[in-house]
Amino acid sequence: MKLRQPTDFLILAALKETGRNVAMNLSDHTGKSRANINTRLPMLADYGLVQKIGPAERSGLYEITTLGEKALLHQEQYNDVDDFEALLLTGQSSSSSTP
Repeated sequence: MKLRQPTDFLILAALKETGRNVAMNLSDHTGKSRANINTRLPMLADYGLVQKIGPAERSGLYEITTLGEKALLHQEQYNDVDDFEALLLTGQSSSSSTP
């Protein structure tokens, strides 16, 4: 899982705060371009951090998932762990820095 910082975390935070939303509104909320948001949302969906919801296949309406909420909780650890996805899935990951 390779997240783009700060954009991906801004998208997740916006979805958590505002609930279901579309790229245009997320762009306004995050200060990132709509094109950038439209590029990142499918990637975040592939990682299971957000999900595209109906009613139509092409609606562009997304919401944050439980895994996405965990990513927000562990955001500060993103650069400090070798496997952020493992941290989210199991709560454990080896640290890339030694004490």
